[in-house]
Amino acid sequence: MNDNLTQLFQKGFRVTLGATATIVEAIQDPQRREANLSKLTTELSQLAEEWEAKGVTTELEARNFVDTMFSQSSSSTAPASYPSPSPTSSASATVPPTVQQDLQELTAQIAAMRAEIERIRAQDNS
Repeated sequence: MNDNLTQLFQKGFRVTLGATATIVEAIQDPQRREANLSKLTTELSQLAEEWEAKGVTTELEARNFVDTMFSQSSSSTAPASYPSPSPTSSASATVPPTVQQDLQELTAQIAAMRAEIERIRAQDNS
């Protein structure tokens, strides 16, 4: 445990030192600054695409989970389409509170990821 903590501090120090050196180089050399900004923009764009793909997968998994929960609690005569979840629906009464809280947290995380992706896309387009 102590060795891991030491390695973590070393890595943090080195990352900070490297970032500082990069900033100093960028201030001193305009060409390097442009190259670093271009690289950062490209990497952010790539990260945004990866986050979007992961968000799609997470959203589908969450939707399938909710659909499964609704199908388990609905009767055999229920229609094929499920009602949108609401606090007063009978299905939410049978869902354990921890599962409901987890779903709310996942939904908030998905919304935050979408907002971040849109912000990055808007930055890239300007």
